Amino acid sequence: MNTTPNPSKTSRHAALRWLLVPIIFAAAIAHIPVIRPHLEEAPYMGVLFILLTIACFGIGIAVAVTDHPAAYAAASAVCGAAVIGYAATRLVAFPQLSDDVGNWFEPLGVVSVLTESAVVVLALVVLRRMSGARLAQRA
Repeated sequence: MNTTPNPSKTSRHAALRWLLVPIIFAAAIAHIPVIRPHLEEAPYMGVLFILLTIACFGIGIAVAVTDHPAAYAAASAVCGAAVIGYAATRLVAFPQLSDDVGNWFEPLGVVSVLTESAVVVLALVVLRRMSGARLAQRA
C-alpha cells in the first residue's frame, strides 16, 4: 500500500484551498454594504446578511486553519443557499423586498452570486478529491 501523497494532487488541492479562502472572504465583504439598508427596509434580510457574512468569514478561517472536509461542506452549503436565496428574491416578491424581483444585475448581487458560485464549485472539487484520496488510501 502506497501512502505517499502524490505531490501534484497535493499542490492542486492546496491551490484550490488558497483560492477558495479569498473568494469566500470576498463573498462576505460583498454583503457588508447592503446590511444597513436591508436592516431598515427588510430587517429579516439584514439579519440574514449579517449571519451570512459571519458564516463566510468563519468558514474561510476554518478552511485556512483546518483544511477539514466539514469546512468545505459548510462552504458549499452556505454559499449554495445564498445563491438560491438570491435567485428566489429575483423570482418571487419577498415581504418588504418586492422591488428585487427581476433585478438580476444589481452590482453587489452579481459579485455575491459569482463569488458564492465559485466557492460552491471549488469546495465540491476539493471534497471530491479528498474523498478520492481516502478511497485510494484504503486500497
